[in-house]
Amino acid sequence: MGRRRYVARGVPGGYRIWDNRGRRWWGDLYELCPDDLLAELNGPADRERIVTLMKRYRAQKR
Repeated sequence: MGRRRYVARGVPGGYRIWDNRGRRWWGDLYELCPDDLLAELNGPADRERIVTLMKRYRAQKR
């Protein structure tokens, strides 16, 4: 398997998504690990699905 472009990294307060190609943070700080969002970003990357997942993870609280 090749190297993934987007990976979740633990930071104080939760998780952030790191873009390996752009070498910068992508998106917001998430309290829970955004596994579905990462799978979509590294896979088919359907824009509507990504927006839906971002809203869902942003709304989740511990």
